[in-house]
Amino acid sequence: MRGVAAFALSLALTLPATAQEALRPQDAARLAGYSTSIGEALVQALAGGAPQDVAALTKALSGTPDIAFDETLAGPWKCRTIKMGGAAPLVVYTPFECIFEIAGGGFAFEKLSGSQRTKGVIQLREGRAIYVGVGYVAGQNPPAYADLPADFNSDGTVQTQIAVLERISPTRARLLFPSPAVESDFDILELTR
Repeated sequence: MRGVAAFALSLALTLPATAQEALRPQDAARLAGYSTSIGEALVQALAGGAPQDVAALTKALSGTPDIAFDETLAGPWKCRTIKMGGAAPLVVYTPFECIFEIAGGGFAFEKLSGSQRTKGVIQLREGRAIYVGVGYVAGQNPPAYADLPADFNSDGTVQTQIAVLERISPTRARLLFPSPAVESDFDILELTR
């Protein structure tokens, strides 16, 4: 555990203060409303989801999170999107390909396959590993989060994204997206190796 903490500290110390993505007010509000967002979405998912989808959701949310920042996070992962609330109570997709790479005081993350993609960075913020990125439709070349207009939220094909990264084990993690800009009330990106 001491090695993990030292690695996290070394990542944080190598990150220039100006390199951390400044959060847009709407993304900071999503993060602040995390507990309410997940609670309301879970009620919808458990009340209206198909039994096999509820079982997949339960598995994705099982396990106690540990420190997310660890050099073993780097590399390829399988990732499966679970959408709760909104247009449908619960939708569970098939797994796709994702990757983490150590980059400038944190991790770069990208969902590499599927029609809905995401690309961004994960950095320590107030004791949590926070993902700041851009969701987009496959085939697009989206701008970086910092390059979007200050009041940008979504245009239907590109949207800002904020999530909390939780690492469960060397082979399990999850990105938790409160109040996504499109389609659902809360998204989970279940990560497995």
